[in-house]
Amino acid sequence: MLRAIRNGWRLLRLALRFARHDALFPLETLGIAPALIAWARLFRTRRDPRRPGERLAAALQGMGPSFIKLGQALSTRADLLSESVASDLARLQDHLPPFSGGEARRTIEQELGRPIEILFSRFEDEPIAAASIAQVHFATTTDGREVAVKVLRPGIEAAFARDLDLFYWMAELVERTQPRFRRLKPIESVKAFADVVRVEMDLRMEAAAAEELGENFRDDPGYRAPAIDWDRTAQRVLTLERVDGTPIGDRDAIVAAGHDPDVIMQKCAEAFFYQVFRDGFFHADMHGGNAFVDKAGHIVPVDFGIMGRVDEDTRGYLAELLVAFLRRDYRAVAEVQFRAGYVPQHQSLEMFAQACRSIGEPIFGKPSHEVSIARLLAQLLRVTEQFEMAVQPQLLLLQKTMLMAEGMGTRLNPKLNIWELARPLIEEWMRTHFGPRATLERGVADVAQALRRLPRLIDNLHLLAEHERRRAEQAEAPPSPAARPWRPGFTEIVAVLALIAAIAALVALAV
Repeated sequence: MLRAIRNGWRLLRLALRFARHDALFPLETLGIAPALIAWARLFRTRRDPRRPGERLAAALQGMGPSFIKLGQALSTRADLLSESVASDLARLQDHLPPFSGGEARRTIEQELGRPIEILFSRFEDEPIAAASIAQVHFATTTDGREVAVKVLRPGIEAAFARDLDLFYWMAELVERTQPRFRRLKPIESVKAFADVVRVEMDLRMEAAAAEELGENFRDDPGYRAPAIDWDRTAQRVLTLERVDGTPIGDRDAIVAAGHDPDVIMQKCAEAFFYQVFRDGFFHADMHGGNAFVDKAGHIVPVDFGIMGRVDEDTRGYLAELLVAFLRRDYRAVAEVQFRAGYVPQHQSLEMFAQACRSIGEPIFGKPSHEVSIARLLAQLLRVTEQFEMAVQPQLLLLQKTMLMAEGMGTRLNPKLNIWELARPLIEEWMRTHFGPRATLERGVADVAQALRRLPRLIDNLHLLAEHERRRAEQAEAPPSPAARPWRPGFTEIVAVLALIAAIAALVALAV
């Protein structure tokens, strides 16, 4: 009851804030607390000339860090909001007034347990960037290395905890009272959002993500991650190599620095492909200010608070989907979705293929450099209600990242398509991982794994039989034949040996 009262009061304040910006439409669409929303309409600003998405972004911008992050997360939900609203939310700026350099110093000393003079020979009190969760200061270590120091905002954990409780409460209310929205998985979506935020508020996790990405690209000539200073990193402080380079979103500066934008774009396309398809671990906040081109021409990402993971099955689905769309093979697009289980089997494959064509043709009818795969996926999510498709939260972050990658590619060269650059890599990956030989090798591996589990299965069956025999004895009844201890006999051994021989033959054929 107390939770309902507390969050009901906060929902009222949220509705009033939205009303003042004439942005009540998300709450009206959700249909929760209709009496409260009707009351808030009395305070709605009339005749606001801005687009709905701009009004909503303005309302969220003034409500604090969690709501800014929520707005950025909602920018991936073109299935929930209109595409224009999602596009406006994608431009929501994650900037807040900085906190004092003195507060940053105190946090660093408390977290690292040493005076700041022991850690840094120089520490700039004026931050170079201040976002909703943390801000960044330049510094020089006592051994002479130039570093960037990221420090969490004071009290940010408690503020997010309060707001996340409100988001969960609203999601529970929607699932309970609005069955039509259950396919959108509101509680699961809030959980995914909470998981991302939780990682962002533990800077050790961000450091680990940066190091993992760096290891994945250790031998790559065009992409690298900055080095982490683990001795000066803790839960609320992250120290990493200071990147001296040109923002990747500034084409003129890249040209002035002597780099070829087309080469940089090719490196971006390759890096995105390797992150998603090779490693299943990608930088999910790749806007123009979150990556630099260093003097050697390497692309160097920064800010590893938002990372995404894609399992192998989803990677295969994505590769097939992208290749099928690029070939404009809409039946193949539909078959991929059915095979992945994203579309219920009782739906019509032909009708879904027709819907995919209605999405793809307007996009692929444009010049290649205007083709937006991210927009295409967003449109695909829009047909989820018609075909009873369950939302796939793991794809939403990837779709947002693809949108950012396209925007970055457009700034580098508006006449090139980043997906056409990546297409040969995707097709080669498909041949390697899903061709006949790869399929055979996976089948052999599955059978071999089953054989490795066979002795344990036999032991478990033996233990079960022993247990049943003892129960029968305790009941003073003769044990049934099925309860007697079972050991593999001659027939079973011959069958297993024959199976092993068959597998050996398959391996020889595959090789």
